[in-house]
Amino acid sequence: MPHHDHDSSLRHRLGRTLRTPSGVTALTACLLVALVAVLGAVLLGDRAAQVDTDAINQGSSAAHLLGTDQLGRDIAARVVVATRLTLRLTLMAAVIGVGGGLLLGVAPAVVGRRLGRLITATVGVLVAFPGLLFLLFLATIFGVGSTGAVFAVGLAMVPPMARLVQNLTASIAGSDYVAAARILGVGRFRMVVRHLLPNIAEPSVLFATQATGGILVAFSGLSFLGLGVQPPQYDWGRLLNEQLNRIFVNPAAALAPGAAVVLTGLMFGLVGEVLAQAGGRRAPQAPETTPQEELGTPPEPAVEHDGGALVRARDLRVTFPGGRQAVRGISLDIGAGEAVGLVGESGSGKSLSALALADLVPHPGRVSAAALGFDGHDLRADPRLGTELAMVFQDPMASLNPALRVGRQLAEVAEVHLGASRAEATARAVDRLDAVRIATPGRRARQRPHEYSGGMRQRAVIAMGLMGKPKLIIADEPTTALDVAVQREVLDLLAEVREESGAALLLISHDLAVVAQVCERVLVMYAGLVVENLPVTELLGGAAHPYTRALVGAVPTMTTDRGTELATIPGRPPEPGETGAGCPFAARCERARERCHEDTPELTALGPGRQVACWYPVGTAAAGRPVAATAHTAKATS
Repeated sequence: MPHHDHDSSLRHRLGRTLRTPSGVTALTACLLVALVAVLGAVLLGDRAAQVDTDAINQGSSAAHLLGTDQLGRDIAARVVVATRLTLRLTLMAAVIGVGGGLLLGVAPAVVGRRLGRLITATVGVLVAFPGLLFLLFLATIFGVGSTGAVFAVGLAMVPPMARLVQNLTASIAGSDYVAAARILGVGRFRMVVRHLLPNIAEPSVLFATQATGGILVAFSGLSFLGLGVQPPQYDWGRLLNEQLNRIFVNPAAALAPGAAVVLTGLMFGLVGEVLAQAGGRRAPQAPETTPQEELGTPPEPAVEHDGGALVRARDLRVTFPGGRQAVRGISLDIGAGEAVGLVGESGSGKSLSALALADLVPHPGRVSAAALGFDGHDLRADPRLGTELAMVFQDPMASLNPALRVGRQLAEVAEVHLGASRAEATARAVDRLDAVRIATPGRRARQRPHEYSGGMRQRAVIAMGLMGKPKLIIADEPTTALDVAVQREVLDLLAEVREESGAALLLISHDLAVVAQVCERVLVMYAGLVVENLPVTELLGGAAHPYTRALVGAVPTMTTDRGTELATIPGRPPEPGETGAGCPFAARCERARERCHEDTPELTALGPGRQVACWYPVGTAAAGRPVAATAHTAKATS
């Protein structure tokens, strides 16, 4: 993606995030603190420095909101004036910590192997050393005063920052594009600036922002202990030290600087959270540049809602750093109310395809598509998760927070996505638990996930998806961890939900028997591609792709002879980035010929409602005789 497109995408996500409640709160807090830091000393500097021997150690009053100190100076004014120095010293220490951490973090990736190992080992030792003791050790070395405290606190932040950057750059440094840059003779400085830092910027900025809150607390702690700011200067930590002995006489005077430290620290943490939402996968992603745009050719329309299709995806891709594509340009349609199964081996791209529809692909994965429409809307610009699109995951314990009550977690969906009040959301949560056949839903809503059985937890996750009014339910292996009886209950429940709501269903499963019971149409994926699309009635006996036949042949039925050897598929599926020219299944297919290793077959029509990506599909005139068929693989294709 061009750099300016990435910048505009980031600005778009940041703008959307700043309009959320947390974004508005963070922006307001930053502006307020900045105004106090800039104008506080100008407006209240004289009042904070004015000595009044007639008003020594007074309590709170109309004239002195927080009282006065031992020289009669107004404490409230001093707290306000101290904001500038406190923030300035905190940010200076943060610059030292972030700069040093970045230097030590990227160094092992660009220096020699021996020096890189020495730097990594040194950072590991420093990280293992208790942080507070390390800070006090540095403060002792640099001496008493604000300058020494800045260096002590800043250098104490270097090891954790460096460890984070080292871990991030280790994965980036092994990428193909970094190796290519080295081969081309790119210099070390350019390597760091152009290839390493841009790819680790978002998590690094998040860590630095949140760590700045810890720096503020650490610096105030040193001043409180008398090791930081010295008279006549003062920051919040020194003010807290001066008033601590009067905490029982005038508690407001002692608590005010402490509250300033806590609230400002929370502000830094909130800013980091907002940046994480804007730069990571928790914020709605802006549309990616499609391959057609990079080539200068016009892309397909963003949304082309026709033929009654509820979901329409064209050339859907999921790419990870290094150019590794886990989903390699699939196209699919799901009609309103239709049940579609998505099957394939682990690693075939099933779950990532579904997560791309729900805008949930984990960072640093990137989603691109020529078209990605849902009910006439562009999913890239207007994600519908939580309202018209529901997601049911494989492991309900990973979807439910064990520390929160189930009803509260369901209610949050309605509050965030539907704008419901707390009472309305709670009432709907109880109603949705009742809708998924959980007995005594009012009592169960007040329980935590560990008090539910496995089947009940899965029902609760389904109820979470029903908090909105879903038109599409994506179920990712919803019955894998359940016993056979509970599996049947969950499948029946999904059927009831579809019948009552009219929602379409995308069922991801490795269990062909489950897909055959629930779905009307099946998409078979292999190596990030859809290799066959066929009605479920044709799955068991009429599959045309050798891979689909092999999957069916590997599943025993009630009539299978116990002495029959089950079909197996030799080899293993390719990893993302391992696929080259030709059919991705050719290396494992006993029907493969020379053409299969040279040309990649496209998904083409093979009769009404059927498509297959195979040069020699089973049961067609083009199939011919299998070449070099073996005894055990012949069972998978016959």
